[in-house]
Amino acid sequence: MAFYKDESLNELALDRNVAQFISFAPAPKGSLKQRFCRVAGYEPNYVFPTLENAIKVLLTRSVDGSVNIRSFLPDDPRSKEFVYGLTRVDTVLAEMRRLSASGLFLIVNETIDVGDGGVSGVVQSDVIEFAPDDTPRCVEKPGTASLPFTLGMDVLETVYGFRPQLQSVRGERIEFSIHPRPQGWMKTHTLIWEREVGVVGEATAKSSWPNRFSRHIGDKAFGLLIAHKLGLRVPRTTVISRRLAPFVFGSETGSGEVWIRTAPTEPQPGRFTTVKGWIDPFKLLAKEDPSGEFIASVLCQAAVPANYSGAAIAGGDNSVIIEGTEGEGDRFMLGLDLPQKLPDNVFEKVRFTFDKLHELLGPVRFEWVFDGLTTWVVQLHRGGTETITGVLVPGDAYKWTRIEAVLPLEDIRDLVLQVEDGAGLVIVGDIGLTSHIADVVRKAGHPARVERSIAA
Repeated sequence: MAFYKDESLNELALDRNVAQFISFAPAPKGSLKQRFCRVAGYEPNYVFPTLENAIKVLLTRSVDGSVNIRSFLPDDPRSKEFVYGLTRVDTVLAEMRRLSASGLFLIVNETIDVGDGGVSGVVQSDVIEFAPDDTPRCVEKPGTASLPFTLGMDVLETVYGFRPQLQSVRGERIEFSIHPRPQGWMKTHTLIWEREVGVVGEATAKSSWPNRFSRHIGDKAFGLLIAHKLGLRVPRTTVISRRLAPFVFGSETGSGEVWIRTAPTEPQPGRFTTVKGWIDPFKLLAKEDPSGEFIASVLCQAAVPANYSGAAIAGGDNSVIIEGTEGEGDRFMLGLDLPQKLPDNVFEKVRFTFDKLHELLGPVRFEWVFDGLTTWVVQLHRGGTETITGVLVPGDAYKWTRIEAVLPLEDIRDLVLQVEDGAGLVIVGDIGLTSHIADVVRKAGHPARVERSIAA
């Protein structure tokens, strides 16, 4: 049975936005006959007077002035040659005549830039999966963001400033892309590439990060956005991204002050600047990451009037480790101050937040600030640890390298990176099990213990 890819695309375009295209069938004497088209500003399946006119209009209406040529045979489901990124009418016509001479059917469509800051992906059942800088086939690769449909749509709407034109329909699978600039024949931000009905089975969201999208906007930005969309209290946060227009989420804290926080692509505990008060984010990026390799964005976050601050992690043996200090917690997180005994009401409030996040996401790690009434989440990461009292990372080693906890964090980071495979670490001194020092050691993955001072 013949299957015409352009006919399927024509049916999809009846009520969905698709990339602008014109399709052709091979005709006698090396000519081409137009079949279907969707071009912005023209009626569906408008017939252009000449082949040259059709291609000229399509190139003119394309956002980037570029087209691709897809070729196929109706009795063969596999696609044939694909020609990408043509910008001249004469070049397009020459390629079309060459391909049609072999009896191939052609679809000429506008080139869509997958590197424009948007994402591509798939909706199936109640799951949406997506990644930047890729086609919808990104779902076949590791690192794709995978979220429950409503949560994923809320995240995308906040980041891009519009709600994607997508629906979750049982038994339907939709391949899509979304773009900061309007695209396609309907000139909207959402393009549909393929629709499959009668899909059997249910998809399940993984809801894990780091992933390609969290790296795209910054790991801290992604974690905080997830916390906000799940109903946790997150300070009002403006994300100044390298690749996207600024976006805002969270709640006002009433302090009138701000923190500037760098958001690396992946967690780098304590490596990059966090400072109270406004500083130039562009100078900060130029100074700390001039190549743009490590920091995806800078966050301007409303300060929380801090009664107590600290961090909470899922530890080993199903334990929960909650630590903190009175006032602001930046010195505690850097290992400069030791954790204090928290008042019972503060501990209980933070534990309630932990339990809610754990119920929704599984094991988590987060930094918190308590203002006297409310627990605010100021960083959130997914994943647990095997840390218990005295042991940061369980395991045996053939030798142990001792590192003094009083050293600056960057010196500790450098020393940890020098530890050879099979060796273990002993952190000598008093540290918080949720501090950046502990995070740096855990991230290295070596067996690690804490040798506390006698007075501790």
